Amino acid sequence: MQKKANVLFIMADQLRYDCLGCNGSQAVKTPRIDRLAAESANFSSFFVQAPVCVPSRQTFFTGMYPRSHKNRVNYTSMDRDIENRLMQRHFKREGYNTAFAGKLHYFPPAREYALSTGFDDGLIHDGAGETDKYSDYAEWLRQKGAMPEDGSYRACRADKLNPYTAVLEDKYHETTWCGEKTREFLQKLSKKDEPFFLFSSYWKPHSSFEVPEPWASMHNETEIKMPEKVPKEYFDSLPRALKTFALRDGGDYNMPDEELAWQYRAYYGAISQIDREVGQTLDLLDELGLRDDTIVIFCSDHGDVMREHGMTGKNTFFDSSVHVPFMIRYPGTVVPGVYDQLTESTDVLESLFSICGFKPPYSGQGGDFSGLITGSGKPYAEREYVFAENIIPEVITGKPDPLTGERAGKDFYFVKNRGIKGVRHPDAKMIRSRKWKYNYYAGEEELYDLENDPEEMRNMAADPRFADIRDKMKTELLNRLVTADETGQIAPAWYIVKDERGEWGNFII
Repeated sequence: MQKKANVLFIMADQLRYDCLGCNGSQAVKTPRIDRLAAESANFSSFFVQAPVCVPSRQTFFTGMYPRSHKNRVNYTSMDRDIENRLMQRHFKREGYNTAFAGKLHYFPPAREYALSTGFDDGLIHDGAGETDKYSDYAEWLRQKGAMPEDGSYRACRADKLNPYTAVLEDKYHETTWCGEKTREFLQKLSKKDEPFFLFSSYWKPHSSFEVPEPWASMHNETEIKMPEKVPKEYFDSLPRALKTFALRDGGDYNMPDEELAWQYRAYYGAISQIDREVGQTLDLLDELGLRDDTIVIFCSDHGDVMREHGMTGKNTFFDSSVHVPFMIRYPGTVVPGVYDQLTESTDVLESLFSICGFKPPYSGQGGDFSGLITGSGKPYAEREYVFAENIIPEVITGKPDPLTGERAGKDFYFVKNRGIKGVRHPDAKMIRSRKWKYNYYAGEEELYDLENDPEEMRNMAADPRFADIRDKMKTELLNRLVTADETGQIAPAWYIVKDERGEWGNFII
């Protein structure tokens, strides 16, 4: 019997599609990921289903849309039913050894809980300050005597040209730790007879932007092309929830170019640091003789707008938030090349299982692109649209006042049927074709012509010349909403069987 394929799943956090050399960047140095891309099916039109960590990651791992797996915002607990549908649980049922290193973003954010979801082993680091008491990385820093006295391992040095130069040395940085622990697990798993599923999950290049040397100074001389500044009046053209998000704490639209340029330089350096770790992990895979037996995935959970549209972070439907890198390598099976078909993260679980040779779970809501990239002849239905959705928690959060410690916006005055401070908690939806993008907020719409306005600056939803297109996109969005949950509503099969008393009955499986 042919041995099942191993799976090495590598995920970065908040990595834009256009910030890899293989995807067109002239500034960011990613030679190892570029080499992986050249050996992979590299998807150039891959979109996540939520522009924020937890809902996006859960979609990758369940094949379900956020409204179906219900983890709509960060640090929300999973339903037991969803726990049973996680990727690692399925691999475990197929006889795989399973492990993880790095960020999971589960709740509770503890290693013990993660191990109850289908992982045999793992080391966790979610990277948010309130989760550090659960972090294996934070404990490792303390054991090494490298944890700063105040616990601020993300502090920056004041004596460097790049103001985002980390206090920590490279050897103690979380990116280095994640790469090293990934390789330790790889060594362990390679000695077992069973196939393995290993999830390697980096916190970076997620903000804050601190990065250690030599990466911090890598781009000191790099000229950064600044996103176009927008006047404050621009935000009046946005849906109210998005405007509230953009202007929280005064907004970032007036951030000085010099400060933003250093953020970009640090962001680029953090990506190159991940590139080193990915390269060393792939080198080890080769040394262990596992290259031809292992499926390798590299991707990101979402992007970062980096002051485009006068905003920072994610949580928007602009392509810089929802368009991410995704590549998959499996020598002898996956045909390398650039694939520009519209693809969703809902498609990953089903496609991966298909390539592995076992039946995808019934609950998955995505498609199967394995026939596209393997030449197997398996039917492949190209998408006409991709979908995303988002609740923007930032409409009710704010930075603490430096004097009082109070959070100006985080008061959570929710009034049923009215929202928070008059803003309906924005369960926004997006549908995108190659040419058009339509976003729907509570009673507000956006329509962008991506061919003639790729920066998504001119909302055409209220223009009567485009009313037919707007209505067509809205109908497609509605169709998606009323059909996507079919697998959760309709049983896979009805069987008529005899029960233990010899009587006939119907059982749903």
